[in-house]
Amino acid sequence: MNYEKLKAAEANFLQRYPGGFSDPEIAALKKKHNIEKQSEFARQSLARANFNRPEFIAESLVKIVSRSSMVSMFEKPKFRDFIKSLNSHEKQALADAFEKRLYGRQKQRGFEEIFGMLSHHRVAKWPLMSAVPFYFAPDKDAFVKPTTAKGIIAYLEVEGLEYKPTPSWEFYKGFRDLLSEVKKQVVPTLSPNFAALSGFLMVSIGDN
Repeated sequence: MNYEKLKAAEANFLQRYPGGFSDPEIAALKKKHNIEKQSEFARQSLARANFNRPEFIAESLVKIVSRSSMVSMFEKPKFRDFIKSLNSHEKQALADAFEKRLYGRQKQRGFEEIFGMLSHHRVAKWPLMSAVPFYFAPDKDAFVKPTTAKGIIAYLEVEGLEYKPTPSWEFYKGFRDLLSEVKKQVVPTLSPNFAALSGFLMVSIGDN
């Protein structure tokens, strides 16, 4: 990673917005995305005790995706139709996969099981794979938007991390690790969550 470009981006962003993401000029953007409210709903509805209620989990997943400002209007109905098409056994399998993805030591296995189900219905896109985990843990899990991910990797000249349109745990972990490293290098006001961190970098890319 090019640390000099990262620090230059940080300086430029803070010159425009001295308060980082607490700056008044960014208040409207924060309100639009409303990540705090979305995260609160995700953590409550996807509490581990609820995973013995697959129908409730399925409905909650639809609500989280449908209310997201970061998932495109084209992908939301496809995800909703995917959930509607599942029978009770499939909804249980999906709930089990998300429980693994969000809790414990089987995150990769959960990721791969979710991918398998979404892929079978041709909706295994990066935003749909990453939205729910991001809202559940926005300071630990990344939201992967293709153009943003590709732009960040290119801008920071990251070696050994190549974006591919087919979701994989290998890329996801690498991109999340990249954002974690960026977070360590910049002031806390630029990283209230991983989506904000990506946003700061995209503004910097747009300025160059």
